[in-house]
Amino acid sequence: MASHDTLQKAKKQKRDEFYTQLSDIENELKHYKKHFKDKVVLCNCDDPYVSNFFRYFALNFEFLGLKKLITTCYKNQEMSLFSQNNSENAIYLEYYGDKNGNRMPDIEEIGVKHFKGDGDFRSEECIELLKQSDIVVTNPPFSLFKEYIMQLIKYNKKFVIIGHQNALKYKDIFPYIMANKIWLGYGFKGGAGHFINYLYEDYAVASNHKEGMIRVSGVVWYTNLDIVKRHEDIILYKHYTPEEYPKFDNYDAINVNKTDEIPCDYNDVMGVPITFMTKFNPDQFEIKGIITCPIVKGKAIYTRILIKKR
Repeated sequence: MASHDTLQKAKKQKRDEFYTQLSDIENELKHYKKHFKDKVVLCNCDDPYVSNFFRYFALNFEFLGLKKLITTCYKNQEMSLFSQNNSENAIYLEYYGDKNGNRMPDIEEIGVKHFKGDGDFRSEECIELLKQSDIVVTNPPFSLFKEYIMQLIKYNKKFVIIGHQNALKYKDIFPYIMANKIWLGYGFKGGAGHFINYLYEDYAVASNHKEGMIRVSGVVWYTNLDIVKRHEDIILYKHYTPEEYPKFDNYDAINVNKTDEIPCDYNDVMGVPITFMTKFNPDQFEIKGIITCPIVKGKAIYTRILIKKR
């Protein structure tokens, strides 16, 4: 899988556009159908002509009952898979659904519009498109994830976007996680995704390797749209003992190493791994905070989310 150093290198070089597979988009968005009816969807980090996000929504436009689809890309006017980000101007696409009855998004049905600028999601032109939209769905660059999601919050937008699970720990993002204003979607199988990226070596083992792709662990879907999964209880079967669940040296809470080992009979504050958020049910647990440098019996361990049973 992609190492932490590889992702950091991509982040520093701003070459971290991992293109999402159509199958992964389908597997996630099938759970959100009710949210899309009569809505304007914006995919604003996509190569318009070949984006699998554009492809998904265009092919399912009538099925989802969409009102409009908009897709934009940074510094690109080419019909190629990998944007070289080498155009000072950019284009965006608008699609209003099938017009000729063949149930397909034909080229003559897709409106091609030209930006005056480079198509950066932070530009005034793109912000105007954001204001017109109801739901944003895309895979933003990892290097700009915090800035990207904070923009969605600023403009009070609904969204389903891909990011790394470590982003939920960011000091600007975690308060929204804690306040149940952002949560995780259904996710990728095995907690890892295969993305099309031709810039970096794929570190996947043979059984996980896919030609022309890079495997990235820890990727998740962030959303603020309600889904069934969010209200499913975690089945608790373990019982509390002080020996198995020691308290942190630096915080008054017990340590739980795995989500499925949360004790069923402990009612005070517990520290759980951040992967707990993939199963978090706000009806079952309350998030009390986060401890980024927890210590247990003199040994530092990974970040813990602090929770308490309701």
